[in-house]
Amino acid sequence: MFNSLSDRLTATFKNLRGKGRLTEADVDATVREIRRALLDADVAVPVVREFTGRVRERALGAEVSGALNPSQQIVKIVNEELVEILGGETRRIRLAKSGPTIIMLAGLQGAGKTTLAGKLSKWLKSQGHSPMLVACDLQRPNAVTQLQIVGQRAKVPVFAPHPGATYTELEHPAGDPVEVARAGVEEARQKLHDVVIVDTAGRLGVDADMMEQARQIRRAIVPNEVLFVIDSMIGQDAVNTALAFDEGVNFTGIVLSKLDGDARGGAALSVASVTGKPVMFASTGEGLDDFELFHPDRMASRILDMGDVLTLIEQAEKSWDKDEAARMAKKFADQEDFTLEDFLAQMQQIRNMGSMKKMLMMMPGAQNIRQQLEQFDEREIDRVEAIVRSMTPHERVAPKIINGSRRARIARGSGVHVSEVNGLLERFAQAQKMMKKMAQGGMPGMPGMPGMPGAGGGARKNAKNAPKKKAKSGNPAKAAQERKDAEARRANAAKALPTGAAFGQQAGDFDPSQLNLPKGFDKFLGK
Repeated sequence: MFNSLSDRLTATFKNLRGKGRLTEADVDATVREIRRALLDADVAVPVVREFTGRVRERALGAEVSGALNPSQQIVKIVNEELVEILGGETRRIRLAKSGPTIIMLAGLQGAGKTTLAGKLSKWLKSQGHSPMLVACDLQRPNAVTQLQIVGQRAKVPVFAPHPGATYTELEHPAGDPVEVARAGVEEARQKLHDVVIVDTAGRLGVDADMMEQARQIRRAIVPNEVLFVIDSMIGQDAVNTALAFDEGVNFTGIVLSKLDGDARGGAALSVASVTGKPVMFASTGEGLDDFELFHPDRMASRILDMGDVLTLIEQAEKSWDKDEAARMAKKFADQEDFTLEDFLAQMQQIRNMGSMKKMLMMMPGAQNIRQQLEQFDEREIDRVEAIVRSMTPHERVAPKIINGSRRARIARGSGVHVSEVNGLLERFAQAQKMMKKMAQGGMPGMPGMPGMPGAGGGARKNAKNAPKKKAKSGNPAKAAQERKDAEARRANAAKALPTGAAFGQQAGDFDPSQLNLPKGFDKFLGK
């Protein structure tokens, strides 16, 4: 979503590097580039004007002029101001003190409310709550059926007493949405559900009747939270839509849907600042698990290509199997061999975390390798798993026995070329060596570094720096004298050697027969 904006801002900050002092002209040029980047990202003009004004004011102040690294200070200011326009701090759901917490969803038709209702219910369920969905969208054809399917996938009950409109009942849908909402809250109270999510009908543009219906539902159920679901890809029109819904239903929080799209992302940077309401959640994909709590500071870090390591750690903790991690840690401590069985288990752990591409994009500096990441094929993990599963249990434990015929059989069984099997085995051999070095306390990845023992070029460098031997003289008499001197030095060195053995026993007192050695072995001891 923010790739284009992130590229522009990163390129702008590169121009500041290496400057020990920033002039007013440097600050003005930087602010001008930031303004262009934000406008190109479809951020609302009032938000851009206010944002760049604050950045310029702070950049020309004492906090930059007195800083040791002014360029980094500018990045820090931009990061802090981005956090402010994104909401300032993380806002969580306000839970009811007694009875079920009622959450009402509102937004334009097509913004993704029904799918988001399922995502939110599954997220709440993972937090230890017992949510229930209420189908109040009786206008859109098959909206009730869609919510029931989403609820079934999320394993959350759905209250749907009316089927809603069909393609033959567009003018007069069955049921009253206000009564359905009221009855749904009562049903949740009786069945002891602590959260009720009410999915309301969306509207197309300015629709006074649908807005009035949303007001009536709000008055009937008195929700604890009214979440405005907005499509992150609609650009400048997001501000007008948000203001209209704020006036109509007075929403308490914002949910950004379709944040994984390729639009320019101006809605996310505009809505919270214009309405004064916080962004609470973000939908980052089509799956029910592609949903996360919105953290303004982490989103600002993503935009500035600083990464989002905290979210990455949270995803790992949520999906990582602690028993498997403990087993691998023990195996690592015992210096046992890393096998293809372990490799397959680690691949499955990574797969459970979600999209590899999304995870890698959360790493700092990921924008520099974005093209490579975009070309990354998620199915590569499936191919690797198929290759390993085509091996016998013995082959997974002892991959050295995999000869040419075995490789051909594995390739046929997994539906890949033999070259892919060869490549996997080579990569695994390197990983196995690295794990072994780490278990022994060594530093992996050192081969190839100049100057290191055993590394390419290290022997030549050591030989170059080693003291040169003295060349033999061409004079026969002088050469003979040098040989006599060398023999005398060796004789003196032999006399100076200690007579005791390495273990403290005198050499003369040593008797090989005490060791009970095989017959004839004493000749190797000089006896």
